[in-house]
Amino acid sequence: LVTNGLGSYASGTVAGMVTRGYHGLLVAALNPPLERTLLVTKLDDTAQYDNRSYPLFANAWASGSVNPHGYWNIESFHLEGTIPVWRFGIGDALLEKRIWMESGANTTYIYYKLLRATRSLTLSVKAFVNYRDHHSRTRAKEWWMDIKAVERGVNVTASSGAKPFTILTDSGNVSPAHAWYYGFQLAGERDRGLYDLDDNLLAATITATIEPGGSLTIVATTETNPNLNGAAALDTRRNYEQNLLEIANRKSHPDWINQLILAADQFIVNRPISGNQNGKTIIAGYHWFGDWGRDTAISLPGLTLATGRKEIARSILITFAQYISRGMLPNRFPDSNNPLNDGDYNTVDATLWYFEAIRLYYASTNDSELLQELFPKLVEIIQWHKEGTRFNIHLDANDGLIYAGEKGAQLTWMDAKVGDWVVTPRIGKPVEINALWYNALRTMSVFAQKLQQPHREYERMAEATLLGFGRFWNQETGYCFDVIDTPTGNDPSLRPNQIFAVSLPESPLTLAQQKSVVEVCARNLLTSHGLRSLGVNHPQYQGNYSGDETHRDGAYHQGTVWGWLIGPFVLAHLRVFNEPAKARQFLEPMEYHLSEGGLGTISEIFNGDAPMEPKGCIAQAWSVAEVLRSWFATENTI
Repeated sequence: LVTNGLGSYASGTVAGMVTRGYHGLLVAALNPPLERTLLVTKLDDTAQYDNRSYPLFANAWASGSVNPHGYWNIESFHLEGTIPVWRFGIGDALLEKRIWMESGANTTYIYYKLLRATRSLTLSVKAFVNYRDHHSRTRAKEWWMDIKAVERGVNVTASSGAKPFTILTDSGNVSPAHAWYYGFQLAGERDRGLYDLDDNLLAATITATIEPGGSLTIVATTETNPNLNGAAALDTRRNYEQNLLEIANRKSHPDWINQLILAADQFIVNRPISGNQNGKTIIAGYHWFGDWGRDTAISLPGLTLATGRKEIARSILITFAQYISRGMLPNRFPDSNNPLNDGDYNTVDATLWYFEAIRLYYASTNDSELLQELFPKLVEIIQWHKEGTRFNIHLDANDGLIYAGEKGAQLTWMDAKVGDWVVTPRIGKPVEINALWYNALRTMSVFAQKLQQPHREYERMAEATLLGFGRFWNQETGYCFDVIDTPTGNDPSLRPNQIFAVSLPESPLTLAQQKSVVEVCARNLLTSHGLRSLGVNHPQYQGNYSGDETHRDGAYHQGTVWGWLIGPFVLAHLRVFNEPAKARQFLEPMEYHLSEGGLGTISEIFNGDAPMEPKGCIAQAWSVAEVLRSWFATENTI
């Protein structure tokens, strides 16, 4: 995965074979950060050397065959920062290939360098293009694109009104073409129960001869006048990533933590808003998520504050404040220019996580100016929750707890829904929502005092919530009910949501209860890559996340392991036992995961049953964020 800070990305496999509909060399956010559109799918590159032909790519076809097997020629592969680097053994020659994107531009570089050879090498590169939403598939039939020769390349216009893009090279000959290749098989989509065939258009063939020590640059772009100097562009990218590590300004830590600092940057993207064209947001996950309110609020501290990018945190907090409506942040933004509606606000926890993000930001910066600016919004949020807002979200004056939910709505992070089936509706008073509410009230009291505003009402409300929170304790099991006052009573299911009642700075549990929660979660939910979403002894537990949408979403929060939950668990363990070295041990398996899923980053989810393969998105913002945040929390206490 490589990205550009606009929501665009390039992604593929080490083998050079597309296996997902999301794979491509240029998937451009045409309305940043959304409307992500596959423009350039792949380059099929073949080396001619010493009178022999060496394919460097692979394709899987509808017939089930794989042809050619270019990965046989890969001598090595590694990441240089976030840049994937291949080395191909071609006789006595060694050819290196890199792929990266230019920050802030819809431009992807493919850079070849002939590191070793006794004679020249000729590359023949077929450029395949497309023009579809990255969620979709192409069935080309007689689709005719306009492909025109331009200086050093071709310009492609897929249809009337489509965004033009170009494929350029710094040397060699470019021959325009127009030939559809049908039936690329996408095994990753087949495994997800989705349509698994795609068509791509051969738009050009680039032929170039490289001398020993020489290079070839190919650029895929929607920009005008891109820099075709691949070596200079590579230096720019390297300097960009080195600057990220210097900004983080952390004491010595392992290389894999440095890798996650770079991975954190991949989720931070532009979201221009009225009055602020430099607004920022967070992509929840690659490939298929956009920017989600809940994920942004949870991820912000780890992606920005833990990495020293406080100005980015500030921008995101301001950006999201513009979208607060009736005391709520939106759950997600539409994939187009459509305005937000009530259905987009279907989250009870995003707004409460926003309080914690502001608290952590203020603790890191003492930025009273921003606190002053946002405080009226926070007052408004509390008031809306007292009076009641969308989806029956309201404060129950009888016990000081937040009630949320109505039939057909999924409001917590456990939000899987298939058609009209809400898998885990959790209507009632969820444990983590009320832990967050208590934390928000205590935070509001502190903020009010700092700004010399009335604060005693927040203290009074917090005391009422503290008293009411005692209702969550299940004395029989020694841990919290997951939801109380549901339509069918209190839910005793063992889920990880109670861990937040320990990991948040203001805990409504006694010390003995906190310890019991951590121990129960450790024994029953903990894995090497996160916490299971349901105890293995529950009759509805599902340890395998696979199959079509119904089967996958049915298992999504019914036993599937969530990577981001390892962070709150580590913080809770640290709080209860005050053993930072031991707490950090729970994070260390993530080092090995960086080479098994999305390379150099952390997956969204994992199977609940061994061997717990990574599933879902190959790169998830809150997974990366919470590992970084909890790592540095343990570092600062050692």
